[in-house]
Amino acid sequence: MAISSSKLLRCAALVGVLLASLAAAQQQDLKEVENSVIKIHTTQAAPDYFVPWRLLNPRQSSGSGVLIDGGRIITNAHVVANASYVQTQKHNDPQRYPARVLFVSHEADLALIAVDDPEFHEGLVPLTIGELPKLRDQVSVFGYPVGGQSLSITEGVLSRVEHQTYAHAGSYLLAGQIDAAINPGNSGGPVIVDRQIAGIVMQSVAGGRAENLGYFIPPSVIEHFLQDSEDGINNGFPELGFRTQTLESPAAKAAWGLEENERGVIVIRVFAGSPAEGLIEVNDVITEIDGHEIADDGSIRINGEMLTNYKHAIDQYHVGDAIPLRYSRQGEPGSALLRAGEARESYNLVNGEQFDQIPEYYLYGGVLFVPLNMNLIKRWGNDWHRSAPITLLEARNEWATPERQELVVALQVMATDVNLGYHDWRNWVVATVNGTPVRDFDHFVAIVEQNLEPFVVFRNSNGYQMVIDHEQALASQEQILARYRIPAAHSQGLLDEHDSPQ
Repeated sequence: MAISSSKLLRCAALVGVLLASLAAAQQQDLKEVENSVIKIHTTQAAPDYFVPWRLLNPRQSSGSGVLIDGGRIITNAHVVANASYVQTQKHNDPQRYPARVLFVSHEADLALIAVDDPEFHEGLVPLTIGELPKLRDQVSVFGYPVGGQSLSITEGVLSRVEHQTYAHAGSYLLAGQIDAAINPGNSGGPVIVDRQIAGIVMQSVAGGRAENLGYFIPPSVIEHFLQDSEDGINNGFPELGFRTQTLESPAAKAAWGLEENERGVIVIRVFAGSPAEGLIEVNDVITEIDGHEIADDGSIRINGEMLTNYKHAIDQYHVGDAIPLRYSRQGEPGSALLRAGEARESYNLVNGEQFDQIPEYYLYGGVLFVPLNMNLIKRWGNDWHRSAPITLLEARNEWATPERQELVVALQVMATDVNLGYHDWRNWVVATVNGTPVRDFDHFVAIVEQNLEPFVVFRNSNGYQMVIDHEQALASQEQILARYRIPAAHSQGLLDEHDSPQ
């Protein structure tokens, strides 16, 4: 049956109208997303951990963010870390508006900021948090990267979802990998699918090792962060208090009573005072957690098609929640319900990198003592893996114990009569003070402050000792401070917090 030319024209016109309407709707959707993406200007002044009573030179940086419900802007924590001044700027608007930081999780590399000026919010539509895209789904990345002042939009596909080390604070959480171009300034911008936030841009792979390879924070981590922010207290992601290693060796599986077809990971450490203490033992094989079967390589399956570390099953919970798991103990099956605890600052002797904090220090006899942390180690520069002292680097691999929770470093010596003979000593770890093993920095300070002996003897683990005349150290304190222009003999609040040396 023939179709008249007039009908064909009417159909063509109808298709044209529909396509035009669709294009107009897409343009409107795009405009609303564009208007919700914010440029963030930050002045950052980080502490100098080599000279802990002063700041490094302030630097200007910029990043991206996106408006969500409640008039809040979500961005990366590293965009506002150590910030002394924050401003925001809307798309196609030259005006900058002062902003304040509401809540930060350095672990999740996420932050919430707010702009109080009502004029800023005019015409802005908050975006909602969507679902994690499927592998090979197309996504759009919005932000303000280097190379220009205006908003940039790039596209790519989701190529991988698994646990990654977050570069900002070294945490290990779920991340999505995309092949869209991500450059400095993109940080904190949204990954968009169907006008919804499918992720927050976090980091890219640099150094020439890969091209167009970047990572974003997925919705599950964002939702956890937002729920955690509701009471204004940062509890972070919970811990169960044990460490495991993979169990891919047939001999190891047989040694611990597993059948060839059984899977799991073996417990190598249970921390004192943790939720796992008394319920989980070293050499237990964890076979299942929160209903997820654990493979020999420590992975679990999520969303039916993706594999990631079993830690993901714990990350879905909050502090105080009960998490079920199953294990095999010398071949006998068992189960336990662990109450998720708040993660410690560090389970190693070297505390992780901290932000928005004043460094601790203690000056005695002209010797500058500081706690060992990653802030100090990274002060040796981008090549700190090679340039930092080997004794400090090796300490990162040692577990903390109740008797030894933190290391104290004699960082440098302010040359004067009281420390004659030690002027070139630096970067060595104090093991004991007058024979008492050092538990942590507060304990160290308490021992020295409450000393009644005529001499204070500091020793390291190899037996080398530094001996300071106590009376002379106290008498020369003010002179040392004046000579080296040091504002105080210790960091603010330190002597109010130190423990008893017992």
